[in-house]
Amino acid sequence: MFIETKNLLKVYGVGENEVVALNKVNIKVESGDFISIMGPSGSGKSTLLHLLSGLDMPTSGSVFYDGEDIYNTSDKELSRFRREKIGFVFQKFNLIPVLTARENIIMPLLLDKKEPDEIYLKQITDLLGISERLSHLQSELSGGQQQRVAIARALISKPDIIFADEPTGNLDSKSGSEVMELLCSIWRDMGKTLIIITHDNRIAKMAKRQFVIVDGVLSEVTV
Repeated sequence: MFIETKNLLKVYGVGENEVVALNKVNIKVESGDFISIMGPSGSGKSTLLHLLSGLDMPTSGSVFYDGEDIYNTSDKELSRFRREKIGFVFQKFNLIPVLTARENIIMPLLLDKKEPDEIYLKQITDLLGISERLSHLQSELSGGQQQRVAIARALISKPDIIFADEPTGNLDSKSGSEVMELLCSIWRDMGKTLIIITHDNRIAKMAKRQFVIVDGVLSEVTV
């Protein structure tokens, strides 16, 4: 899917407490792109991810997917769009502790009353190296394994786009490197669009296109 934003603005607070988190951001993302967005804490990078992925409403401006403004639809339609077209990988994994790894992975399908594609489930869990851990609870998994489960959950609905918000932030350097290698493989071998938010320059440089955001202003890095 082709993504384009036009003058994307996000303002929090009013009057003296007003904070401009995003300042008229314009970005175009081609299908199959691998993009990194780097910036320090408070720069607006997570706000941008939330707006690009339909998790938050902009103050003004538009986000187009294949020419359609996702914020010019109903909440129900936007929720369906997120579930079917977008996969999310978060820093804190966001697994449900009382569910097994398998149950966490297929939860997005169950919410839509869909049955998992068992062949596809095996394909992605084999790729991520967690096929032997599917009956385990979160407490029985390492940090790296938990993030792999989270990645499998992001992939289970066969989305076009994967958004990853600091996906290695809670991992040690070895596990973090392994997770990034897996995300790169998913982008390369499965043809997904991958957009990663990071504060790590090493991770940012893995991307096909690199952006930096400072004080809500986005610019592309020429390499």
